[in-house]
Amino acid sequence: MSWGTELWDQYDNVNQHTQKGIDFLERYGHFLRDRANIEVEYAGKLRKLVKTYQPKKKEEEDFQFTSCKAFKDMLNEMNDLAGQHELIAENLAATVIKEVHCRTKEFKDEKKRHLADGVKHQNNLQNQLANLDRAKKSYEKSFRESEKALECFQRADADLNLSRAEVEKQRLQSLYKSQQCEDTKKDYANQLDKANEMQNSYYNVLMPSVFQGLQDVDQKRIKCFKNNLKQATELEIAIYPIVKKCLEGIAKATDQVDEDTDSQMVIERFKSGFQPPESIPFEDLSAIKSGEAPPPQTNGFSSNVKLENQSLTYKGTISSGKSKRRIGLFGIFGNNKPGATDGRDDYSELPPTQRKKKLQQKIDEYAAKIQQETAAKDGLVKMQSVYQSNPNLGDPGAIEGQLRESTQRLNKLQQEHQKYLTYLNEMEMPQNNQSGYGSTNYNGIRTSQNRSSGSDESLTRSASDLSQNNHKVSAPGTPLPSHGSSNSPESGISTSHTSLPDSDFEHIDADNHDYYEEPLPILGTCEALYPFEATSEGSIPMGDGEQLFIVELDQGDGWTRVRRQNSMEEGFVPTSYVRINLYSSC
Repeated sequence: MSWGTELWDQYDNVNQHTQKGIDFLERYGHFLRDRANIEVEYAGKLRKLVKTYQPKKKEEEDFQFTSCKAFKDMLNEMNDLAGQHELIAENLAATVIKEVHCRTKEFKDEKKRHLADGVKHQNNLQNQLANLDRAKKSYEKSFRESEKALECFQRADADLNLSRAEVEKQRLQSLYKSQQCEDTKKDYANQLDKANEMQNSYYNVLMPSVFQGLQDVDQKRIKCFKNNLKQATELEIAIYPIVKKCLEGIAKATDQVDEDTDSQMVIERFKSGFQPPESIPFEDLSAIKSGEAPPPQTNGFSSNVKLENQSLTYKGTISSGKSKRRIGLFGIFGNNKPGATDGRDDYSELPPTQRKKKLQQKIDEYAAKIQQETAAKDGLVKMQSVYQSNPNLGDPGAIEGQLRESTQRLNKLQQEHQKYLTYLNEMEMPQNNQSGYGSTNYNGIRTSQNRSSGSDESLTRSASDLSQNNHKVSAPGTPLPSHGSSNSPESGISTSHTSLPDSDFEHIDADNHDYYEEPLPILGTCEALYPFEATSEGSIPMGDGEQLFIVELDQGDGWTRVRRQNSMEEGFVPTSYVRINLYSSC
């Protein structure tokens, strides 16, 4: 069906329809542009979201759990999804949107040309019709004048009173008007032929051509919309297999989540290696006051006594502002900052199991570095041998410096590796020497310390070793002070080894040997995991497996204040040397 034949009289409506079609295509192009902008914005926000929830460096250890790994994998897949949305926007802008924009401009120009032709044809037809109308009016006027001149001649010829000259004049005027009428008649007929010819051409040839051009523009516009809509859809369909793979990756990551594995990892991460505390012995205060040392008892009554001491201890040492916090064990035992290791790299502040795990990680890390450096050194050696066999390839002397540097690095790595191996071996050493105080190695010098060796000579020797080497690597968690001992029990009652002004104890009356007016309440009990010899003021010795009362918790300096169960002797012992069992209210 042709618009030229069917819509020959609907030029204005056809013009409006084609303009609306082009406007629709242009609007579709704007839609694609905004769609691409939304895709870019969505991809950007998605990437920002992924970046926000990516694990920080300090959280990498937590992301070893299967649930955290699944979450991290999901974030990676979401990042890939963002990339696919960016690809959609990029393809739309590069192909579909660009083509729609170009085709819209092309259709506008083509429609403009057709409309210009249509206006031209309309103007020509209107001009011709105007000429026809003028010719017709001129002919009508001439015809009336000719008729009038003829009547005037006929009246003059019938009037006998007029002269022949007057009659001849009227005759000539009539002939002139008649001739003028014939001329206008011919011109009218000529203009009529031209008008009919032009009108026939206008309605049958010229305007149908214009209508056909507008129809072609509209059809091409519809076809362009169809193709671009399909192309945009195919572009999006093409990335959906990748989107599906991303979603399948997320589903696969969820299948790897295992609650049992995560629970086991929690055990491996936080297991201290300590044993649960034994039963709390009954403390007969009357026997202690009379100087006797009754054997430990456990019965139902002990829990009531401990519960009474719990509140006193908690109130007197933790929550109350009456007791002062000691600073680095009164400035003697070192750093008071919690978690400080005094520059040590043996992880002695950690529980045994965690320390062993950290040391093993360091050993594996340095073993891998040694293997890598060894491979690099072997490569340099081979390269040097090649240069020596063929000097044209390179100078063998240039490799010497690199070999020396590689050897130095390798030696340093081996020293670090051996150091951590020594830490690990010495950490397990006290467990293999349960009969005495164990063997303690100070920077490669091994000394034997028996349980019964409590003489000043032994203590002095131990202090001397510490002072000379300034590094303790025997049992875990031992602080690094170097100081003397002041253990002087009197009549079964020993004064505290802490004799500085910040101590919470009252001085003992030398005449009657009274106890402190308010001894520190008991927080709990502890068991000695390793033997310890007191080598500094404020500390007390303890044997392997000895049970002690806790009267003040570790304030971050690595030392805990304890009291013997069979006397009032108090002092400090390394926190990492004991297994602590606090009462429930503490």
